[in-house]
Amino acid sequence: MNVLELSEQEIIRRNSMNELRAMGIEPYPAAEYVTNAFSTDIKAEFNDDAEPRQVSVAGRIMTRRVMGKASFIELQDSKGRIQVYITRDDICPGEDKELYNTVFKRLLDLGDFIGIEGFVFRTQMGEISIHAKKLTVLAKSIKPLPIVKYKDGVAYDSFEDPELRYRQRYVDLIVNDGVKETFLKRATVIKTMRAVLDEAGYTEVETPILQSIAGGASARPFITHHNSLNIDLYLRIATELYLKRLIVGGFEGVYEIGKNFRNEGMDKNHNPEFTCMELYVQYKDYNWMMSFTEKLLERICIAVNGCTETTIDGKTISFKAPYRRLPILDAIKEKTGYDLNGKSEDEIRQVCQALNMEIDDTMGKGKLIDEIFGEFCEGTFIQPTFITDYPVEMSPLTKMHREKAGLTERFELMVNGKELANAYSELNDPIDQEERFKDQLRLSEKGDDEAMFIDQDFLRALQFGMPPTSGIGIGIDRLTMLMTGKSYIQEVLFFPQMRPEKVIAKDAPAKYMELGIAEDWVPVIQKAGYNTIEDMQGVNPQKLHQDICGINKKYKLELTNPSVNDVEGWIEKIKN
Repeated sequence: MNVLELSEQEIIRRNSMNELRAMGIEPYPAAEYVTNAFSTDIKAEFNDDAEPRQVSVAGRIMTRRVMGKASFIELQDSKGRIQVYITRDDICPGEDKELYNTVFKRLLDLGDFIGIEGFVFRTQMGEISIHAKKLTVLAKSIKPLPIVKYKDGVAYDSFEDPELRYRQRYVDLIVNDGVKETFLKRATVIKTMRAVLDEAGYTEVETPILQSIAGGASARPFITHHNSLNIDLYLRIATELYLKRLIVGGFEGVYEIGKNFRNEGMDKNHNPEFTCMELYVQYKDYNWMMSFTEKLLERICIAVNGCTETTIDGKTISFKAPYRRLPILDAIKEKTGYDLNGKSEDEIRQVCQALNMEIDDTMGKGKLIDEIFGEFCEGTFIQPTFITDYPVEMSPLTKMHREKAGLTERFELMVNGKELANAYSELNDPIDQEERFKDQLRLSEKGDDEAMFIDQDFLRALQFGMPPTSGIGIGIDRLTMLMTGKSYIQEVLFFPQMRPEKVIAKDAPAKYMELGIAEDWVPVIQKAGYNTIEDMQGVNPQKLHQDICGINKKYKLELTNPSVNDVEGWIEKIKN
């Protein structure tokens, strides 16, 4: 990397790395470093009356106080932090004191990894600490960490900018308290969910991510191209149709926890790739699935939070079963006053107009109902609520309601004003399913780019016979948001999708060379802030001369400095 692209701190750290090697100390050793304890366990298990415990620990240097021949550092390992007491004569018992005087005091920096061997004790201030007897360099940190400082409980120099935190999650995890805990809770959500499903006897499976047909949901897909087959493929928007094929094949129950992809908007509740759990169980219906879901979520909440309640956006939400069950058309009537039961597409369109909604001709009956519910109802359901019995136009993969004409046996679970789960009594009539697909095709031809494709192979599978089945999809990211009290989906994704980093526009060296500037000087001029020829226009020649000669000296580039007259000539050519 060009030295001019580095900060002053990075240059100092790289020089320290070179000095370590010159002393015979490898800053990135290959050998295993054996540890036998973690910071949190050391503190939890400490006994003042016991013999001093001998420990070997490793981690990052996060703070340090050097006091001549003795120092204190704070070491951060994968579980927490612990104070380490280091003295010159303990880690350098012989005549050679370079490990302390040079390596520790001058060449090691905050963020560096070290290994410490020593014994545990309690300081006069009452803090459980490690008295170091041996120090080992394990890895140098070239870039300085944005260390957060605390005084009287107040944080200073916090690493808070959301874009930087999400883009550099590795830094966020190191310096910000609580971030790692959120992701450990996410792991608990998934682990508990998997345990419940495994205990029920269901089989975890994997289905294709690259699919020839984007089926199983109404969403806009990502499209890619397979060169060998010379065909377009889609990143899956759902796992549903492949999992149902496995029910056809004889599995009692199957589930998959994996990524889905939808080429749609990004906001606090949506990311283009998201994690979903889908479960399908033979001989069940949506009433059974509601009861199963209540028990599943109650157990997850207890595993994560120790109780059946969680708090988000200042609201306490209870996942204790049972949850309210409300048909969607009743919900719309409750919130808007309009009864849509038995109404035609044109009549519902008139209702939308009366409600001053923005609609267009591509929207069919189901889409219109969905828009009404989304705008006037969805955000009002804070406590877990099963919204049930959706119109058939909204549910192309769902079995017709056994008692209510024109409706289906489907529910969506709403929590904190957002959909958390979607479930059906699955449609297993192949003739009905084909007609539903054809209805979706007609919507697609009208311009609805979220309408489903016809999946002929799935229809063929149904023709071999699928038993009565219930299925559900639960959004893992939204579930984690609820369980951890996070209002933004980006807070529960290690690496959320981001816009490309802004790159400073720079002119090519050839443009500078046309002014008579030597190529070696172009990076220097750009380091001084003149990234384009236009940036140099009208600048004081003496100032530009002073800036670039100062950089030449500071970074020891050993270039031959131009004269002020040379610089004046460059700027004069820009004017012409």
